[in-house]
Amino acid sequence: MKQRTIGGRTVSAIGLGGMPMSIEGRPEARRSIATIHAALDAGVTFVDTADAYHRDAAEVGHNEELIAGALRTYGRGADDVLVATKGGHLRPGDGSWTVNGDPAYLKRAAKESAKRLGVEAIGLYQFHRPDPRVPYADSIGAIRDLLDEGVIRMAGISNATVDQIDEANQILGGRLDSVQNQFSPRFRSSLRELEHCAELGIAFLPWSPLGGIANAPELSAQQAAFREVADEVGVSVYRVTLAWELALAPVVVPIPGASRPESIRDSAAATDVELTPEQISRLSAA
Repeated sequence: MKQRTIGGRTVSAIGLGGMPMSIEGRPEARRSIATIHAALDAGVTFVDTADAYHRDAAEVGHNEELIAGALRTYGRGADDVLVATKGGHLRPGDGSWTVNGDPAYLKRAAKESAKRLGVEAIGLYQFHRPDPRVPYADSIGAIRDLLDEGVIRMAGISNATVDQIDEANQILGGRLDSVQNQFSPRFRSSLRELEHCAELGIAFLPWSPLGGIANAPELSAQQAAFREVADEVGVSVYRVTLAWELALAPVVVPIPGASRPESIRDSAAATDVELTPEQISRLSAA
């Protein structure tokens, strides 16, 4: 597994997104744990979760607890895994998503996440989504305080614009380590943020890098250029997609979601795919 950097940490170039293992349509816990263990076997050392990755209202932190348990049962081989979690998003239990960027809430949420993960300090904590009712600077101020207090070791933001990246980095005193935005062949509106992160040396973590739970199965049918390159290289269209994203900038660390061992094994193998400059240009223009 090739490596990349988030803040001061070296991690696998492909991470694992935990959301599909905890929301609607989730598999039984045994399969989810097998998926996490398969990721570690494949060399994945970066796992992304959030306290909002749950289905029912009374199970906040379901995915955090699932991941923490899987890492414990894996043993010492999981010691170098960086777990990133997020706060500021909520799920009332009716299938909807709401936001809460109140500084006091974010501080409580981070401490509760640390307990669920079983850590003294969270490796990477990200503000999940801006709350239009709360000034962005106030929410990021809470992340700064968590960093200063040692509750978290690294700080990030998610679903952010270029201006918000700059504002957050300024408030954090140049200590913004990651930006997690949606990015995939069908959703490229965050390309500007990706390029900005590359200029600043901040890790860019594409979520739903294969198009999301509902759309990933249609990737081959919807993206002819990616299917063609996959046929040329002789690998899955999913591997080609992740290899293309890795080729866009050295700060990119895709976090494909998975709930099956075979899915994350295929995604992890994307670091072995060597695309030609012509193929990369063709995919970028598609």
